[in-house]
Amino acid sequence: MKNNDLQIIIAQLDFMVGDIDGNAAQILSAAQQAHDQYGADLIVFPELTLTGYPPEDLLFRDSIRIRVEKALSRLCSSLPPELYVLIGYPRKAEGTLHNAAGLIYQGRVIAEYFKQELPNYLVFDEKRYFQPGDQPCVVDVRGHQIAITICEDIWHAGPMSQARNAGAELMLNLNASPFHLNKETVRKELLLKRAQEGGMPIVYANLVGGQDELVFDGGSMVVDARGEPTFRAAAFKAGLFPVFFDVENKLAPRLVSVAPDLSKEASAYSALVLAVKDYVNKNGFKGAVLGLSGGVDSALTLAVAVDALGADRVEAVMMPFRYTSQMSLEDAEMEANALAVNYKVIPIEPMYEAFMNSLAKEFEGTEKDTTEENIQARCRGVILMAISNKKRFIVLTTGNKSEMSVGYATLYGDMAGGFDVLKDVPKTLVFRLCEYRNSLTPDNPPIPQRVIDRPPSAELAPDQKDEDSLPPYPVLDAILEMYVERDFSADAIVAQGYDSETVRWVIRQVDLNEYKRRQSPVGARITARAFGRDRRYPITCKWPAGV
Repeated sequence: MKNNDLQIIIAQLDFMVGDIDGNAAQILSAAQQAHDQYGADLIVFPELTLTGYPPEDLLFRDSIRIRVEKALSRLCSSLPPELYVLIGYPRKAEGTLHNAAGLIYQGRVIAEYFKQELPNYLVFDEKRYFQPGDQPCVVDVRGHQIAITICEDIWHAGPMSQARNAGAELMLNLNASPFHLNKETVRKELLLKRAQEGGMPIVYANLVGGQDELVFDGGSMVVDARGEPTFRAAAFKAGLFPVFFDVENKLAPRLVSVAPDLSKEASAYSALVLAVKDYVNKNGFKGAVLGLSGGVDSALTLAVAVDALGADRVEAVMMPFRYTSQMSLEDAEMEANALAVNYKVIPIEPMYEAFMNSLAKEFEGTEKDTTEENIQARCRGVILMAISNKKRFIVLTTGNKSEMSVGYATLYGDMAGGFDVLKDVPKTLVFRLCEYRNSLTPDNPPIPQRVIDRPPSAELAPDQKDEDSLPPYPVLDAILEMYVERDFSADAIVAQGYDSETVRWVIRQVDLNEYKRRQSPVGARITARAFGRDRRYPITCKWPAGV
């Protein structure tokens, strides 16, 4: 850094939806630190900083305008007057609500920008709430022309073209860009293209944190006018990050540090940990409880929970039945001991027998089927929910995306809980995440290797294995990825070399089990198409499976 550099602080922070007063306090604290510790010229916060993102139907409340205006007024009077502070908030102007960014300096908002490109796909529905702006915003900061844009604006050529034509030397882009696998590569390619089109550097400031099913990974960046990165913040970590621009060389950004790309497994695991941490803490739970079966899914869920919350806030419960193997009992205890959590064994046999005795007349003359298996799962759900109610621990369910896709789960049984950690994690990725987590602590791997190696089983019937009911997981996951995430038809999937009967069975199960997924707990979104807010399929439907 040189003394005459323009210094900008990227505030990659975690904000709470709806906590306008708390978010304003965090803005003030960060701005004060940027001023006192760094001597910065400007600090840039993420999109909709004051309300958190996404505020959803809170935006329909009349009181939100009043609360935002009061917070803005407090900030204007309290922020260091010589520091430029760029924040996001909803702004109602002439009866129309906008997704806005405001630049505060010397006690007032000196410039305001209205987001032009409103995303309305996948998890985004901004057109439900906002009207687009149509004007660029280029403002003088220390004698330099700086453009302001918001998130989706950078995905389109128009706002950059406007900024260039208005004489901008540098673009600031406020973001609440949620994570999915491979997202960082998409962002780098996008910023490369826009910077070259505009012939100017870009500061890309992104939100970090978990919000219901969404995970915001941060990964804030600076690219130069050629689109080459000169800075990237570590993903999934909050912080204030100083970057510097050479005022004698067209605000060329100086090389600071570029965080390395994370592997697919490291990104996914970090996203799950952050999602659990924020969901549990932001919703005020004292801790988490889960059923530990000795299988791979619950083992991975336990590891994520401990890494998110600490062992002292996690309880694991083994709930054995007559079909539970000795290996499962041993493995569950090993997992709990390796992670030092509170571990209990509560057999479900007495509960199951009580249900069967009460239902004896109702079931008279019928054969055993999945009904009896589901009763086992529901006994376990009752136990976990009782512990949850008594201790204010959230129940973490352990179903993965592969099983949930085809309904291989029990309503009000293993689906009963508050947050499904693996809801968007295919089974094949579950195995890889287990190996990844073990690699982090090789001297004390939390997941026994034989848990990873042995054939998965629900252990609800004698000698039961998942592949007795499901296609092999590599086949199932490939079909699901094409059907769920890429909208391939059955015929298109078959054309990729998959068995026609298997493909049509999988697709039929996905469609039939939409009613189950609607009743499942929320879970972290880590793929481009999860079973959450970005999937809106009808339950009552007669769509043919082959089309």
